[in-house]
Amino acid sequence: MAAAGLAEGGPERLAGAAGPPAPPEGRLAGRPGVLERAARSAEESSWATGRSWELRTRGCPRTAEPPAPFFGEEKVRMLQTLHDYFWWERLWLPVNLTWADLEDRDGRVYAKASDLYITLPLALLFLIIRYFFELYVATPLAALLNVKEKTRLRAPPNPTLEHFYMTSGKQPKQADVELLSRQSGLSGRQVERWFRRRRNQDRPSLLKKFREASWRFTFYLIAFIAGTAVIVDKPWFYDLRKVWEGYPIQSIIPSQYWYYMIELSFYWSLLFSIASDVKRKDFKEQIIHHVATIILISFSWFANYVRAGTLIMALHDSSDYLLESAKMFNYAGWKNTCNNIFIVFAIVFIITRLVILPFWILHCTLVYPLELYPAFFGYYFFNFMMGVLQLLHIFWAYLILRMAHKFITGKVVEDERSDREETESSEGEEAAAGGGAKNRPLANGHPILNNNHRKND
Repeated sequence: MAAAGLAEGGPERLAGAAGPPAPPEGRLAGRPGVLERAARSAEESSWATGRSWELRTRGCPRTAEPPAPFFGEEKVRMLQTLHDYFWWERLWLPVNLTWADLEDRDGRVYAKASDLYITLPLALLFLIIRYFFELYVATPLAALLNVKEKTRLRAPPNPTLEHFYMTSGKQPKQADVELLSRQSGLSGRQVERWFRRRRNQDRPSLLKKFREASWRFTFYLIAFIAGTAVIVDKPWFYDLRKVWEGYPIQSIIPSQYWYYMIELSFYWSLLFSIASDVKRKDFKEQIIHHVATIILISFSWFANYVRAGTLIMALHDSSDYLLESAKMFNYAGWKNTCNNIFIVFAIVFIITRLVILPFWILHCTLVYPLELYPAFFGYYFFNFMMGVLQLLHIFWAYLILRMAHKFITGKVVEDERSDREETESSEGEEAAAGGGAKNRPLANGHPILNNNHRKND
């Protein structure tokens, strides 16, 4: 390849075109051969430089422009295309309407996607407010209601058992217990007791549960009162057909704006803190609920489903504060008060989530819009997400009815979402280990206790 380049006169051509200037002859005249070697070196250097450029640019169009940046024109066009498709009016708005129809004019303000940017910093603000609320309000309230931390026996340090606990599981099978007994030099019963105490250490404390329930109770109660005030004087609260009157060219008022921003910010904060909050059996369902709620609130704002959105949010808040207050009294040991509030909560939940929501609100969002315009993507998407929420409501209604059945049959009402294997009563076994516990049947080292005496959330 190099020979071919030389045969084409490459060195001479490149040296004449781009080679460095020849060294001055006067300075090298008295040194034989230096001038010739310098000229030959300059020619070879020029040829190598030109050849390298040819190799690096082979197959590329000859241009004097610098290399394209990382986000070249093609990628910018691709991003612009995705942006245009995402905000395509046919996805969000009925036919023959554009975003220009929803621009502020004549003192009328309309919902905009950019309005929701404020919800993320507000969510962080909610987390800060929650921290101080739990510290200076919920904790003193817990002391007033005699909610106390229970002393838990800590598992002694044991690297073998700790490694199994962190990597293989918190509930070892009988074969695992026997193997760990041989590896650690402990008896099988001591291994089971170690795992029981270790699980107890990871369980959230009663005070943590009380503070979390107090925070949610406070927000849901205030949100329900505020939401009711926002919609109670609106005509569509009494006649659901008016929800779609003039849609989508429906202006918003400050109370609707702040109701939306605060509700969405709160659910963002719940999603941010879900990893550190008390985990229950419906942990995955809770994540689905929070994500679906955030998507629904955001989409209803983008597509100007604000009237329907305010009704849906107020309907959900109407029962949530009752559940959280029942939890608070349960943690405080006020069983009768807890049970009575729970019955009220169950009635309100069934009426609002299984009657009003599907037969009034969903009917309003499914049927009435089609009387005004043909179905579009936003119509299908909104009602699909409403269907996801309705399925979650049916799942939770099943748990509520199970608890109500236990209450009617004389058993203490418990939160069906709680992990029953991780009960507070397991700590009491240690004190009775030398007595009655020895004579009780065992399940993986746990005496089988009467469920009527358990205290779960």
